[in-house]
Amino acid sequence: MHFEQLLMQAEKLGKGVMQFPASWCQGRTAFGGLSAALIYQAIRPHISNERRLLSLSTNFVGPLLSECDFCIEVEILREGKNSSQVMAKVIQNQQICVIAQACFGANRNSNIRVDVSKEMTLAPVNQKHILPYQKGVMPEFFQHVDLCPQQGNMPFTGADSSHLGGWMRFKESQQQMHEAHIIALTDAWPPTLLQMYQQPAPASSMSWYLEFVQAPNLAADQWLGFEAITHHCKDGYGLEDGTIWSSNGQLLALTRQTVALFD
Repeated sequence: MHFEQLLMQAEKLGKGVMQFPASWCQGRTAFGGLSAALIYQAIRPHISNERRLLSLSTNFVGPLLSECDFCIEVEILREGKNSSQVMAKVIQNQQICVIAQACFGANRNSNIRVDVSKEMTLAPVNQKHILPYQKGVMPEFFQHVDLCPQQGNMPFTGADSSHLGGWMRFKESQQQMHEAHIIALTDAWPPTLLQMYQQPAPASSMSWYLEFVQAPNLAADQWLGFEAITHHCKDGYGLEDGTIWSSNGQLLALTRQTVALFD
């Protein structure tokens, strides 16, 4: 099923239920980027279009199973003059699977300005380096996304560094690219620490925080850049920071996640 078909279902979900096919799974659960994107899309109709997404904080509580009904409950926590705070929960089989809190804000006049100090370090996309989908080797959802790595190593190669970077986009043509697409694509990359493993072993995102620097204005087929590194890892938990870029080097969003390791 096409990504935008799933977004359309989530946007019109209301108090109903929906499903997703197994091709969007990562192991036994939904690909985390899909879960977070569907939550955002379910929230969006409740918020004025004049308010853009500032941040999305997502916690993966339990597995969200494919081909099984689930609902998304949305609660407006506060509607202020310039901002909105929203909570949403994905519920399946009477269990909370994913919970998220989103913050939206309207642009306001301000004399304070600090320009982005970071710069993207990625080279242009090399089509020869796009990872081909390998069934049974890669997570199922990889059949929907293109990743073109440039920095770091493949998972389970015993790398010395956790730095990871490259380009990402959907394989299928999208009608447009907005926040939901960025949310999903950002989580398509494996945790940066997997490349440091000596052999295959699981890792799981526990919490994930995205901050949007600006409202995206992107072409439908545009590649997005991704750069991330783990700042700290100890006692089976790692803290990863990253940046998401447009193809012309504009900073779109910041990402941070806590990853549980099972090596």
